[in-house]
Amino acid sequence: MTNTLSKDEIRARHRVWRDPWHFLAFGFGSGLAKVAPGTFGTLAAIPVYLLLLQLGWFWYGIVTVAAFFIGIKICQKTSEDLKVHDFSGIVWDEFVGFWITMFLIPLHWQWLVLGFVLFRFFDILKPWPIRILDQKVEGGFGIMIDDVLAGIYAWIVLYLIIEFY
Repeated sequence: MTNTLSKDEIRARHRVWRDPWHFLAFGFGSGLAKVAPGTFGTLAAIPVYLLLLQLGWFWYGIVTVAAFFIGIKICQKTSEDLKVHDFSGIVWDEFVGFWITMFLIPLHWQWLVLGFVLFRFFDILKPWPIRILDQKVEGGFGIMIDDVLAGIYAWIVLYLIIEFY
């Protein structure tokens, strides 16, 4: 698979509104943003995060783990349909990565903003071993795992900031 889109593949993006797999992979349409789709995907993850909080931490964790495993299939299918590995509009991985970042973090606007910034920082920078996994691991798991690790890195930093704040 390549990282450039043909006209047929661009038209395939419009399946987002007709195909439930694509709708989820594109973060309810947020991944269709022409610039910074990952950032828009992370922003779209915030309202879902606020809903997840209502479940309590145990179920929040269960749903996040389930979203990871379901995300492997969602991202794999959408990537295959578009014939582009890890197309930038696929943002389900950003949803899960952000939810990991915010796991067990107290709900307060400053932690929400900082969690968002930290997750985007690690997702974009891709420090070791995230970059290696991003480059070497294929398929739906490859699409998901770099954002999971970025979420873990962001969670560690956010947790330490909260502990020493």
